Formats: sequence, structure tokens, C-alpha cells
Amino acid sequence: MARAFIVLASALCLFSLIGSAYGINNQFFIEGRVYCDTCRSQFVTRVSEYMANARVRLECRTRNTGELTYSVEGVTDASGTYSLPVNEDHAAEICEVVLVKSSQPGCEEVSTGSFLRKSARVSLTVDNGMASPVRHANPLGFLKAKPLPECPEVLLELGITPTGLVD
Repeated sequence: MARAFIVLASALCLFSLIGSAYGINNQFFIEGRVYCDTCRSQFVTRVSEYMANARVRLECRTRNTGELTYSVEGVTDASGTYSLPVNEDHAAEICEVVLVKSSQPGCEEVSTGSFLRKSARVSLTVDNGMASPVRHANPLGFLKAKPLPECPEVLLELGITPTGLVD
């Protein structure tokens, strides 16, 4: 009985390994959130607003030339969350989620500065030690045209003053 169990377990492991080798398990889901950066702080604060119906796009590019090899778009739900399905491994490429279109008038700017994340990089390969097919992208934000009046107080709560960090 024990010998039969060992043979069965070995066969299951072998079939799983073969399935991985032929790309059967290379389906991923990229999940993330889009928000309106109401303080123009370039990160999520307690007054940030998650954005329904915003559009994002996953773009995978070759490492050497930057040529676009894969692209898929998605829309956020009521909680500002998106989920993008990907059915193939992109181990040799750089894949990033980028903002496409805001759904909120007055909160449509995408920063061109070097600090704000204009994109969220994700790893789309089974060879990175992650067991889950779900890849979580960092939140991405559109900038509000004019910060909310309570923003100085919100930033001070975080230890940030107009001149930098509180000592």
C-alpha cells in the first residue's frame, strides 16, 4: 500500500513538472489599484480617493531594445481595483502597468517627475519563487489639479512639512 502511494505521488509530481515545462501553468493575474492623489504627495494618504472606471495598461517590452511585445488594457472597479489576465510567461521582458485614462475630471495629470511612479513593474514568470499566479502591482495615482485644503494637516501627521521631514 505504501509503495503504491509513493508511485502515485511521484507520478503526480512528474506530471506537474511536465505541465510547467510546456507552459500549462503560465497564467497570471496582475492586480492593483488606481487612486486620485488629492494632496499631490505622490503616495497614498488618508484623503486619497480610489478611482472607479480608470483605465490602465500592462506593457511588456524587450530588455535590449524596449520593443513592445505584449499589451493588455483593463478598467478599475468601484473600489479602484483592476485585474489583468496574462496567459504567458514574460521572463525575458520588463513588464509594467501604466496609467492610461482617468475617470475623474480635475484629477487627470500623470506626473512627469522622477519621484512619482508612472508605472508599476511586475514579474511575470514562474521562475521567480512565487507560488501564486497573482502578481500585485504598486498603487498608481493621477494628480489632482489643486490639493485639498486639509492636505498640509495630513502631511504633517505623516511627519512631512513643506520644507521636508519633521526633525
